[in-house]
Amino acid sequence: MQTSLFRHATFTRFWVGDIASVLANQMLVLAVGWQIYDITNSAMSLGLVGLAHFGAQFLFTLPAGHAADRYDRRYVAALCQWIQCAVGLTLAAGNYAGWINSEIIYASVVLTGIAQTFQNPAMRSLLPSLVGEALLPRCIAFHGAAKKTAVIVGPALGGVVYLWGASAVYASSAVCFAVAGAIILCIHSTFVRRNHEPATLQYVLGGLHYIFGKPIILGAITLDLFATLLGGAVALLPIYARDILQAGPLGLGLLRTAPAVGAVLASIYLVRWPMTHSVGKILFVSVATFGITTIVFGFSTWLPLSLLALAIMGMADMVSVVIRSSLVQLETPADMRGRVSAVHSLFTGTANHLGQFESGITAAWWGTVPSVVIGGIGTLVVVGLWLRWFPDLIRREAISVRRE
Repeated sequence: MQTSLFRHATFTRFWVGDIASVLANQMLVLAVGWQIYDITNSAMSLGLVGLAHFGAQFLFTLPAGHAADRYDRRYVAALCQWIQCAVGLTLAAGNYAGWINSEIIYASVVLTGIAQTFQNPAMRSLLPSLVGEALLPRCIAFHGAAKKTAVIVGPALGGVVYLWGASAVYASSAVCFAVAGAIILCIHSTFVRRNHEPATLQYVLGGLHYIFGKPIILGAITLDLFATLLGGAVALLPIYARDILQAGPLGLGLLRTAPAVGAVLASIYLVRWPMTHSVGKILFVSVATFGITTIVFGFSTWLPLSLLALAIMGMADMVSVVIRSSLVQLETPADMRGRVSAVHSLFTGTANHLGQFESGITAAWWGTVPSVVIGGIGTLVVVGLWLRWFPDLIRREAISVRRE
């Protein structure tokens, strides 16, 4: 499967460009998280980082979907990379010159959030045009493995580079963003705007209407949304690294890496043995596993156990991602993929950042450990409710390929 994909230069460029972008983002996220907590010494500040990113995504998701369906997706994605490159250079300069503060960091997070909001639907809706639909579920798993490898390397590399200061991390991130933009721009793909409807409110909201008209897709997306919203342990990793596990910046890099290690292992398995039946049951089991391992991580005061819990959490999350993403892409018409992918990002991507805010708030109110444990318990409650409210989802046997 890998050979057939890499025989095509277009997919290879897409793959390398996206990996470079993920690597850059992971280094940026690590530096921002560590530095904002170091400046403010407040769990609430970590939550505000998530809120800033969520606000940007919430406000710009629908316009981003419209842009992905109306303009060449390569140009949209490349421009977003270069905007994030500029953010990284600004933060590097601010640290080097000594004028960095929390307000500048929050403003940078907002700008980065806007760029990623436009980038995500453009990249997601570009992928199906580069590979055949029959290969897409395995391609998502393979591509996910590579992206998670970047998630492994990014935080670990960022933790090491941070030993030379925050400026070094931000500058390294900026270089990777610049490279990603250049590579994405070199992808050979003919953009055809199939839908010539005027940009009315009804057109922009088309992705939202489509998802709400598909109960199985709606159930899968919202299950992930609430699980991510409640299970936001990753947002509090700087606190665990410094105050609970006493592992320092390098330990923070390892903690951020652990879920990605689990995700890579799950992706490798799914590439070799793709899911062919009982995908609904597998989805619910994976989300329940995510909740259980969140609880284990919350109580852990031993670094190896914490890393193991996070790794299993990453495995469960990757299984959920492959099922959900395959359903969304394969059952969506090509001329709507941008808008539907944007709404998909709104439900899933913003949940990460809103969950970060929720974790910061509850950690400030009740303490770090209770915040994480309650989130894991809440995830299990959501699984039980969705079993009752979306019975067709658990009965789903296979990921069927939609024929246009």
